[in-house]
Amino acid sequence: MFTKMYKKKIVRLVFTVGIVGLTLLFASLPYHAHGGEKILIAAASDLNFAMDEMLSVFKKTHPTIDMDVSYGSSGNFYAQIKQGAPYDLFFSADASYPARLEEEGFSVKGRRRLYAIGQIVLWIPGKSSLDPQKGLEVVLKPEVKKLAIANPKHAPYGRAAEEALRCYGISDKVRDKLVFGENISQTAQFVQTGAADAGIIALSLAISPKMAKDGTYWVIPEASHNKLEQSYAVLQRGKDKPGVKSFLEFVQGEKGKKILSDFGFVSPE
Repeated sequence: MFTKMYKKKIVRLVFTVGIVGLTLLFASLPYHAHGGEKILIAAASDLNFAMDEMLSVFKKTHPTIDMDVSYGSSGNFYAQIKQGAPYDLFFSADASYPARLEEEGFSVKGRRRLYAIGQIVLWIPGKSSLDPQKGLEVVLKPEVKKLAIANPKHAPYGRAAEEALRCYGISDKVRDKLVFGENISQTAQFVQTGAADAGIIALSLAISPKMAKDGTYWVIPEASHNKLEQSYAVLQRGKDKPGVKSFLEFVQGEKGKKILSDFGFVSPE
């Protein structure tokens, strides 16, 4: 009887040790090896619809990779990343921010690349009698009491809007009409909701289903402003994550490039 009880205890002990060992083993494995991988992305607001579409398509072939994206102004994200914001990838609307992060050691050297060139447009609500096709001088009309642009202090599209207004010689004439969005997405909301009578926004937002239905736009010539070169950076937190590599391969591949093109982005190539 003593022998049978002893044997049972031995079996129980072996089983317990085995379970604990397996638990420790799985706990020590990378997250992606036993259930999924979490990728945090900071993306410029002009990517709102394009990035959502890319993530939707990407997840169909990579269901175990959990992608979470935050949208905002590139300048604000640059400051947040330097302060320790836990992002893996940064898609900026201004190539200078990823370049500076690489120089300052916040992103991985050699893993920064241009992914698109943005375009700005003059957008006017459909209920307005104004025709944006008549050019940027339309904003001088008395019907335009408020003109929305992104804050040029930290939004590349805001700086491009200011440059275009100066190029057309109307910057001083509209100074009192200007209202500033925190980012290009908020700027689009201002004009779409009637808080502004016209806006200079990203083409990628103007051709989104909702805005395309609510208004019309005119593409502002690229020659009137500095080129909106957009690049991404792999941040130190994401350097060893296989999901980061897989997603960037998708962005640079045919499907990713087509989605960006469909939303008005020009290929840097």
